[in-house]
Amino acid sequence: MGPLGEIEALGFGALWLGGSPSLVEARAYLEATTTLTVATGILNVWRHEPADVAAGHADLRLDFGERFLLGVGIGHPEATSEYQKPLSKMRDFLDGLDNADRPVPRDERAVAALGPKMLELAAERSLGAHPYFTTVEHTRVARERIGPSALLAPELAVVLDPEAESGRAHARAFAASYLRMTNYKGNLVRLGFSERDVADGGSDRLIDAVIAHGSAEAIAETVHAHLEAGADHVCLQPVGHGTEQVDDYRALARALL
Repeated sequence: MGPLGEIEALGFGALWLGGSPSLVEARAYLEATTTLTVATGILNVWRHEPADVAAGHADLRLDFGERFLLGVGIGHPEATSEYQKPLSKMRDFLDGLDNADRPVPRDERAVAALGPKMLELAAERSLGAHPYFTTVEHTRVARERIGPSALLAPELAVVLDPEAESGRAHARAFAASYLRMTNYKGNLVRLGFSERDVADGGSDRLIDAVIAHGSAEAIAETVHAHLEAGADHVCLQPVGHGTEQVDDYRALARALL
């Protein structure tokens, strides 16, 4: 059994594909599994045409049914030269999904969202929101913004390390690239962090709030805090231990599942 098969066997219910995945990549993961829901987390709307995405989505749903969820997102100005008017771009892309020859139904897609207006759009035009690099407090705020019925599936990066300082060091290394992006920094400032908190790799207070680190049991407490704050589903992203992270998933499964 390969790593993906073992992760599925541990009992996890969904696999979110990061790094601006294509639908071709999603198909490979669906073919390699039998029970996992596979979601694009997220497909970048600047890099794809909605008609093509809708056609690919229809093919995946035909072949794999409800195991595929289309997650779309606006990306970041630092990574997209065309970046402008993100809300208008997302509305246009969702319109394109609606108007395609084989439309993507509202409840078969989700939208990456951080700020209040994108959260509202996610709730209005999709199954719900997939926030990334956020805190328990953001989950609480997001639930209030999108209402009780929309999906709320925040990502939570985790570092399994019982030593506080080394765990925080791994977390800070992971956070470095995100703290250079205006979308994430702006969201954290809205949540009450200062400019000093988001500078120089992030303060200890910020790192501890965004990235759970410690034992699997301590991380489980943060997961439950997100659920109590209104999350329907928490997307765990182990970091700090290479690429496959199977040992981390085993420990998290024992603590959570």
